[in-house]
Amino acid sequence: MLLTPRTRWPATLPVVPRRPPGAGPDDVVVTFVGHATFLVQVGATNLLIDPQYSERASPVSFAGPRRVRAPGVRFDDLPPISLVLLSHNHYDHCDLATLRALERRFHPRLVTPLGNGRLLRSAGIRDVEELDWWQSASAAPLPVTLTPAQHFSARGPFDRNRALWGGFLIEARGRRILFAGDSGYGPHFREIATRLSPVALALLPIGAYEPRWFMQDIHMNPAEAVQAHLDLGARQSLAMHYGTFQLTPEGVDEPVRELTNALRERGVPAEQFRPAEVGESVSVLDVRE
Repeated sequence: MLLTPRTRWPATLPVVPRRPPGAGPDDVVVTFVGHATFLVQVGATNLLIDPQYSERASPVSFAGPRRVRAPGVRFDDLPPISLVLLSHNHYDHCDLATLRALERRFHPRLVTPLGNGRLLRSAGIRDVEELDWWQSASAAPLPVTLTPAQHFSARGPFDRNRALWGGFLIEARGRRILFAGDSGYGPHFREIATRLSPVALALLPIGAYEPRWFMQDIHMNPAEAVQAHLDLGARQSLAMHYGTFQLTPEGVDEPVRELTNALRERGVPAEQFRPAEVGESVSVLDVRE
């Protein structure tokens, strides 16, 4: 990896933060905050997925991948958060500074895969529930099921795979939202569809995929993400995990270009699977509508 040429990213890219819209009692609204962070509003219930508001995705503040796009929703503009979903312990998804700030402000319940509770409680997070794949949360304000993903976990050199990773299926007013988490492509997408369809909205990663000899097992490229969208039978998919932190050598805009090419090659309409703008909010419709 150290010898692989890297396409240079810009130091910053412009983002105009937006205030989340108000959600009516029957509304389901998903807002792309950036990278893999989403705000989901279900009526008066608000949840965050993989909240990352720090300048760097790193164990230290002076080195590591630096944010080139600011969050699309300012932290101070977040509505009251009652639930946080944390997919795994990598620094670009599990940011303890952000989680501590959420704990101080909102005291949310946090749902995460097995083995992550010790880290979170050591950081002062009090209300944590750990799940295995296919288990559902026992006391979350919305029905949440942990789904499989093809990935790994580590915070340092000596704890690899000592905590589980995954995605989440959220039941929201009869609409099912799948957050895939970080994942390579595999048969688990078809299994998720078999067990938990129909999926109204899938949130699928398309970035951090080069070089393939190193990344194929743990991160989908855009063409594989399109196949995952088809396997899931999702009514709509939004792309995530690109254009915020340079984690791998590809250029900042390459994942979106490759997604466009893959959709054209597979004959999938662009409106079925697209990248959201940072800060953009999408209303989730019932698949029966």
